[in-house]
Amino acid sequence: MSTVTDVRPPTGRFTELLLLLFAIAIVLVAYANVGLATTGSIPAGIVVQGSGLLIISLGLHLVIRHVAKYADPLLLPIATLLNGLGLVMIYRIDIGQGFDAGNGAATRQLLWSVLSIVLAGAVLWILRDHRILRRYTFTAMAAGFALLLLPMLPVIGQTVNGSRLWISIGGFTFQPGEIAKICLTVFFAGYLVQTRDALSLVGRRFMGLQLPRGRDLGPILAAWGLSVLILVAQRDLGSSLLFFGLFVAMLYLATERLSWIIIGLSLFVGGAFVAWRLFSHVQTRVDLWLDPFAPGLSDQVAKGLMGMAHGGMFGTGLGEGYPYETYFANSDYIVASFGEELGMVGLFAIIMLYALLAERGLRTAIGAREGFGKLLAAGLAFSIALQAFVVIGGITRAIPLTGLTTPFLSAGGSSLLANWIIIALLLRISDHARRPESERPIEKPRKQAKRAARESAEAQARAKSEADREAASADTAEIEHSADTHSGDAEAQRPRTTTTTIEEEKE
Repeated sequence: MSTVTDVRPPTGRFTELLLLLFAIAIVLVAYANVGLATTGSIPAGIVVQGSGLLIISLGLHLVIRHVAKYADPLLLPIATLLNGLGLVMIYRIDIGQGFDAGNGAATRQLLWSVLSIVLAGAVLWILRDHRILRRYTFTAMAAGFALLLLPMLPVIGQTVNGSRLWISIGGFTFQPGEIAKICLTVFFAGYLVQTRDALSLVGRRFMGLQLPRGRDLGPILAAWGLSVLILVAQRDLGSSLLFFGLFVAMLYLATERLSWIIIGLSLFVGGAFVAWRLFSHVQTRVDLWLDPFAPGLSDQVAKGLMGMAHGGMFGTGLGEGYPYETYFANSDYIVASFGEELGMVGLFAIIMLYALLAERGLRTAIGAREGFGKLLAAGLAFSIALQAFVVIGGITRAIPLTGLTTPFLSAGGSSLLANWIIIALLLRISDHARRPESERPIEKPRKQAKRAARESAEAQARAKSEADREAASADTAEIEHSADTHSGDAEAQRPRTTTTTIEEEKE
C-alpha cells in the first residue's frame, strides 16, 4: 500500500541570506571605491550607509522567514543590490556637486530606502493571502484613478519641470502616480480574471485575427483615453506609455489573442502621432530623439551620450568620471552616470539584474495556482521591465526620452516606495505558489462557500460565453447555407442555352 504525501520544496532562505550578504558586500566595496577615487580615503559615512542598508534588509529577510518562508529567494537580493548601487551613485554625484554627506541627496535616499523596506515588510506581515486583493477590484480602480487625478487639483498639485505629477502637503512632496500603478495593476488583474472568457472566446474572425465584439472594446478604449488624458493634462509621456502598455500586456496574457496587441499598438501609434502634431512638448521630445545635437534644443541627451561614450567599454571607474555634468544625473539620467563610470560592461550587468528580476516575477506568475495571482504577478513584473526599458531606451536614443525614473536606482522616494511594495507582493504570491498544500492556511467555512460560489459563477459565465460563440457560429453557418440555397435556386430558374452540333442537325 502506497501513501501519497506532499513534496516539501526547499525554502531557499539560506540561499537568500548568502546572496543578500554578497549584494551588501558589493555595495560597500563600491562605496569605498568612490571615496578612494574622490578624496583618497574611505568615506566616513560608509558605516552609517552600510549598516543602515544591512540592518533593514536583514530585518526584511527575517520577516520573510517568519511569514513567507517559501518566497522566491532571489527577489530580495536583487532589489537590495539595485537599491544599494543607486545609493552609491547618488553619493558619488553629491560629491561632484559639492554637497556634504549630511546635506546631499544620498542621505535622503537612505531614509526613503529604510521607509520603503519597512513598508514592504508591513505589507508582507499584514497581507497573508494575495487573493484578498481580488475583493477590492473596483476599489483599486477608483483609488488608482483618484491618485492619478490628485496632481490636477489646484491647491496641492505641483508642476515640476513642465509636468504636473506631484502633490505637496505641508512641504512634503509625493508622486501619487507611482502608487496608482500598483492599484491599477490590481484592478486589471481582477477585471480580466472575470471577463477573460468573453474577451477571448466571443467575436468574429477577420483576415486570420479573432476580433472582439464592439462592446468588449470598452475597457481598452477607456485605458487608451486615460493614457491620452495623462499625456495632455499632466504632460507626462512616460506614465502614459507605461499605463497603456501595462494594460495591453495584461490583456494579452489573459486572453492569448494577438488581435488585442494589434489593436493596442494601433491605438497607441495613432494617439502618439496626433499628440506629436498637436502638443509642443511631445514635438520637443521627438526632435531631441532625432537630433540631440541640434542647436536651440536642450543638451541633456547630448551630454548623456557623450558621458557614456567617455566611459567606453569598461568605464572610467567609480568616482573618476564627470556624470554630474549632465542634468538630473542622480534621477532621470542615473543610467547614463553608471554608463560613464562602469562602462558598457557594467551597464549590461545592471540590465541583466532587471531582466533577472522580471524573469523571477514571470516565473512566479507561471507557478501561481489561480488566475488572479498569475495576472497580478505577471503585471507587476512587466511594469518593472517596461519602466526599465522605457528609461534605458530613452537615454540610449532607442525611443524618445520620456522622463520616467529608473526603478530602485534613481533618487526619489515615490518610485522607491512603489517598487518595494511590488517586491513585497511578488514575494507573497511566490510564497503561495511554492508552499505545499499541507502548510496552507485552512479557509473558514464562510470563505469556502464564497470561493465556491465565485468559482461556480465563473464556470457559468464561461459556459454562457461558449454558448454565445457556438450560437454566433451557427448563425453564420445558417446565413452561408441560406445564401448557397438562394444561389442554387437562381441557377435552376435561369434559362439554359443549348448548343446543337452539326451531327444532331443532320439527324
